[in-house]
Amino acid sequence: MKFKFHKVFVKHFDKRIKPQQNLLQQYITRYQLFIIDRKNPLLNDHQLTGDLQGKRSFNVTGDIRVVYRQIESEAMEFLDIGSHNQVY
Repeated sequence: MKFKFHKVFVKHFDKRIKPQQNLLQQYITRYQLFIIDRKNPLLNDHQLTGDLQGKRSFNVTGDIRVVYRQIESEAMEFLDIGSHNQVY
């Protein structure tokens, strides 16, 4: 599977996640899990509604989310990362 990272995702990752070592490690763990099994219950992967309809989200922690979309049959684009309030 291929992954693309939107410029907003990269900007927010660098600002919100990278400086906090514990969040960075949790992201890495969940990202690896996402690659192996998107349906794993730990991820709480789900479809979004409203303004974000057509996109999906998974949990990094209880409050940190990754918003993404499938752009091809074997490609995902990560759009944003942050707390529930920051990404929704």
